[in-house]
Amino acid sequence: MHRRDSIPAKPDPRAAAITQLTLTVFRLNGVLLHWGDKLVEPLGLTSARWQMLGAIVLAGTPLTAPQVGAAMGVTRQGAQKQLNLLLEQGLVEARPNAAHRRSPLYSLTSQGMALYEQADALWAARAAELAALIPAAQARAATRALESMLRELQAVNHSSKDES
Repeated sequence: MHRRDSIPAKPDPRAAAITQLTLTVFRLNGVLLHWGDKLVEPLGLTSARWQMLGAIVLAGTPLTAPQVGAAMGVTRQGAQKQLNLLLEQGLVEARPNAAHRRSPLYSLTSQGMALYEQADALWAARAAELAALIPAAQARAATRALESMLRELQAVNHSSKDES
C-alpha cells in the first residue's frame, strides 16, 4: 500500500530543462578548465591566469582585483591570488588607484601582452576547429540562453545581498 505523500510529484519539464542546462555547464566548465590548462601550459600559464589576463585585455583599461573577479565570474580573493602570481611572473603591474588607495589597478606588461597574444592565437586555432563542428546559430542560441540564466542569477544574488 502506498501513501499518497510518498509519490513524488511530476517534475516540471521547464525546471528539468534548467537543471540539465546547469549540469551541462558544470561539466563543461571542468572540461574547459582542464582543456585550457593544457592549451596554455607551453606558455607557462594556467586557465586561471589566462582568464585574468583576458579580463584586463577585454576591458581595455586597467582593473582592480574585484573588477577582474566580476568580469570572469570568480571571487575577489580568487582573482587576487592569480593577479599576485602574475605580478611575480612580471606579466601584470599594479598601479595606484586614485579612487581607492588599497585597491590597485592592474594592467598587462609588454611581456604579459605578448604572452596573452600567444594564448589568443592558440585559442583562435581551437575555436576555428570547434566552429567547424558546432553551427554558429546553435552557438548563438546557447549564448543567449546562458546569458539569460546569468542575468537572472545575478539579479537574484544582487537582491539577496540587498536583503542582508
